[in-house]
Order: sequence, then structure tokens, then C-alpha cells
Amino acid sequence: MRLTRQTNYAMRILMYCAANDGRLSRIPEIASAYTVSELFLFKILQPLVEHGLVETVRGRNGGVRLGRPAETISLFDVVRVTEESFAMAECFESDTAECPLVDSCALNAALREALNAFFAVLERHSIADLVASKKDVRSLLGIDFLPEKRAPASAA
Repeated sequence: MRLTRQTNYAMRILMYCAANDGRLSRIPEIASAYTVSELFLFKILQPLVEHGLVETVRGRNGGVRLGRPAETISLFDVVRVTEESFAMAECFESDTAECPLVDSCALNAALREALNAFFAVLERHSIADLVASKKDVRSLLGIDFLPEKRAPASAA
């Protein structure tokens, strides 16, 4: 299975925010860190905000931050929000599959088992795990070189 570019960068946004804990992250800074367009990141941000993975703070000194602790955001949470389809074969997609074995196919069962195993592994890993696994992630993302600003308290 291949994840979309949207999912890849959604995870990167969350990793950046986790590494920048206690501060608001700004889209231009994230875009610069990953050498990607701000417009692309804004597009990806929308479903993350809608599902509570990220929250936005408006205003001149606004930005984004994690919507909940990084330890509670699993990779599966991100994939579920950003991927449109988990169909691994035509017969996963609809009842209109043209294969004569569709109702008694062992391949379909095996692929479903593999997909469920994939989801189980993603569920075991959090955004915090990804950031904690690399000690120099803040430096690599350029966060250590940003002016020090604290994020305003959460409205929650």
C-alpha cells in the first residue's frame, strides 16, 4: 500500500508541531522546513483541523498547534483522516466487481487481513514516537533557530 503525499505531509505537519511543543507553529516556517508550498500545507491542514488533530490560532501572531497531546495521536488517526480509500483490489471498492469469485475469494480475505495488520501497526505508533526517536529533530527542522515565542494558552 502506498500512502498519498497528503498523508505524508499531514504527518510532517504534526511532527513539526510536536517538536515545537509549547509554541505556535506557522505555516511559512513548516513549509520552509520541508521545502513545500504553503498553499499545499493549507490544503492539508483543513481535515486535520476538522478532526481535532490540529487547532488554529488566528491573528497577527497566530499559527497552529496540536489539537491534543502528541502521545494520543496515532499514525492510524492521521491515515484515517487523510486517505480517501483503502481499496487494495477492485473487489474492495464495490459490489460491482466483475470477478466471478468475488463472493468466495480467498484473496479478498487475505488482503483484508493484511490491511487490518497494517492499521494495527499504525495504531501502536504516535506522533510523539516519531519525534522522540530522533534527538536532533528540532535542529533538523530549523526550530532551534526561530525567535523564542510562547503559544497562548489553549481555549479548552
